[in-house]
Amino acid sequence: MEILYFAWVRERIGLPRERVETSAATVAELVAELSAREERYAAAFADLSALRVALDQELSDFDAPLEGVREVAFFPPMTGG
Repeated sequence: MEILYFAWVRERIGLPRERVETSAATVAELVAELSAREERYAAAFADLSALRVALDQELSDFDAPLEGVREVAFFPPMTGG
């Protein structure tokens, strides 16, 4: 599965993207797996209310299933202007 990081999420983790093998069934489980890896991931995912997630380029929720998903993107909320 391809994981993409944008804006400050990318800055905290230090990568724009990575490919991971996961047994996570939901986005929340994936976040838990990533957070357990290293402190930089834990810092990036410390406040999920400050994050949005897209699955295969469609905005989704953290309780969404990952079955069949090829791409997960994490990013801060977007503001208009």
